[in-house]
Amino acid sequence: MQSYTFSRRAWLLGTAQAGFGLVLAGRMGWIAVAQNRKYSDLSESNRVNMTLMPPRRGWLIDRHGVPIANNRTDFRVDIIPDRLVDQDRVLASLQRLLALPPEEVERIRLDLKNAAGFQPVQVAENVDWEHFAAVNVHLPELPGVAPTRGFSRHYPAGAAVAHLTGYVGVPSAEQYQKSHNPLLVTPGFKIGKDGLEKTLEDRLRGTPGAKRVEVTARGKLVAELATRPDVPGRTQKLTIDAGLQEYAARRLGTNSGSAVVLDCRTGEMLAMVSMPAYDPNSFSDGISHLEWNMLSDDDHVPLMNKVTQGLYPPGSTVKPMNGLALLRAGVSPSERVFCSGALRVGTGVFHCHKRGGHGPLDLKHAIMQSCDIFFYEMVRRLGYDHVAPVARAVGLGQKFDLPFASQRYGTVPDSQWKRRKYHDDWTVADSLNASIGQGYVLANPLQLAVMASRIGSGRTLQPSILADQVRDSPPLPLQSEHLQTIREAMWGVVNGGGTGGAARMLTPDVALAGKTGTAQVRRITMTERASGVLKNGSLPFKLRDHALFMGFAPADNPRYAIGVVLEHNGHTVRNLDTPMIARDIMTYLVDRDRAIASLAEVEPTWGGDIATRMAASQASYKAAQSPRPAAVATKTDGVVPTDSAAVEAATDLANQTQAALTGTSAAGDTVAETGSTERSDE
Repeated sequence: MQSYTFSRRAWLLGTAQAGFGLVLAGRMGWIAVAQNRKYSDLSESNRVNMTLMPPRRGWLIDRHGVPIANNRTDFRVDIIPDRLVDQDRVLASLQRLLALPPEEVERIRLDLKNAAGFQPVQVAENVDWEHFAAVNVHLPELPGVAPTRGFSRHYPAGAAVAHLTGYVGVPSAEQYQKSHNPLLVTPGFKIGKDGLEKTLEDRLRGTPGAKRVEVTARGKLVAELATRPDVPGRTQKLTIDAGLQEYAARRLGTNSGSAVVLDCRTGEMLAMVSMPAYDPNSFSDGISHLEWNMLSDDDHVPLMNKVTQGLYPPGSTVKPMNGLALLRAGVSPSERVFCSGALRVGTGVFHCHKRGGHGPLDLKHAIMQSCDIFFYEMVRRLGYDHVAPVARAVGLGQKFDLPFASQRYGTVPDSQWKRRKYHDDWTVADSLNASIGQGYVLANPLQLAVMASRIGSGRTLQPSILADQVRDSPPLPLQSEHLQTIREAMWGVVNGGGTGGAARMLTPDVALAGKTGTAQVRRITMTERASGVLKNGSLPFKLRDHALFMGFAPADNPRYAIGVVLEHNGHTVRNLDTPMIARDIMTYLVDRDRAIASLAEVEPTWGGDIATRMAASQASYKAAQSPRPAAVATKTDGVVPTDSAAVEAATDLANQTQAALTGTSAAGDTVAETGSTERSDE
């Protein structure tokens, strides 16, 4: 009995051992055969560290191959919060190794506190070789620290190209969580945040490389293994002339404004400037909340791209276009209207900017002298529905196919538009206001330049900024004789005793044809007019008139066209007004030395060049604010300049101003009844 019991137990035990052995052997076979690749990879990853290498970003170059945005070799040090151990000790070591000032250490602490665990926090960028080598030597003692050698984005012209190029920056946590692309959390990698850097991201990014190194179990470097090189992004050639772009930015001086220059043969954009602006190099490095607040608080709105986001009443710059509409409708260019300084229509009296009147004027001289009464009377007879199609034909109200995320394209009103938008009928007063570029009419600076280029060339030019997207342009649906009449009138504006004499070119053999404009932003009541209209110089900045100019040169064979808009300029400083600015910018294209000499005379009176003025403003703002420590933290949210609250506020204010000017009010308060504020610049 005992022998039987023992044998049964031995059999059961043996069976269990055999079963366990089979399971163990099967598991070992599964691991060794079926999962061989998995564990080989794990073993290899334990022996070899692989780090993604951010790709070199494609350059942005101008039409001559000059870099507008390029890359510089960069040694940088970051911290990965998830890997950081003993923050105080690591930061103390980094402060000693990199000679960091106390305020930078405080900034790093704040950034670490606000960052997602996987998001790299910048310690230092553009580190010299000695400091970079020191960090690498002590790397085993600095868990979480990631020194890398790569390339940083550089914008040689700084603020002059900010709204053209935009800038690059560290991807946000939200962007990583959306795609889980490991490249987005690789130290040193940056993506386009605004402007062309953002819209051309797919072309400029490139393909990352990978660096492989053999390490010990403690992470100590044993040997560098073969690496996979990155594939740089594609270089994108622009139609921009980098020299002209920088010159135009400087020539705008202390204005809040913009300038656009086009090639009248092809529609290529040679310059697209919005000033003041931010420094894209500073934004790419990572700006502080203090700097962001300074830019947001500036009443000149440096965060706004005024070329594509700014909308303004075009003022008297539409009068050449009105002339084309009159000629198309059958009005003779020799037909005269007597300007006495006022025109009674119904119960209202509509004034000219010249209170004593211009006397009898034909179309050419009405454009030259910017006579309001001529256009009041002619558009009243014709009806604005005959003008609106010509306005659209020359580019007003048109949205262009350009690589910018935001573009506001204004309004060319007519009776159907008003009925659709306001459920109201078009009135004679609406026509009269529109005839001097006020009322419901709105345009952006690019459209002014397009209007000038189409009148100058006689073709429906389409603006382009990418060199590989220049388009052919069919002729305008307007008679060449009519266009020539208007060109001669625009020549007279500048060279024949018209309102734009200050725009006369510095080169005696090249003439500029153009048209000045002034746009009111406030109501002038009958009471104020009776007691004397306040001068722009005595008004707050936001209540001053806008100043505008559009034109082309050479007048006898148009090659270049320009549009300039200065917000609240008020014609208060002659060398900062639109005619002289347009003159110098166009002079740069035909005689660079003369243009540079002209700028050198006046720029010191504005406080120096752009960088000098920006540095002074920042120092003044910082001294006045006495910022709290948190203000030095890096701004990491996803809000970019063109989407900022400051831009939205400026847009809302402009919309409210426009609504106030076009709304119903007491007689004598509309722009046309008061008369435009156009003046002679001779």
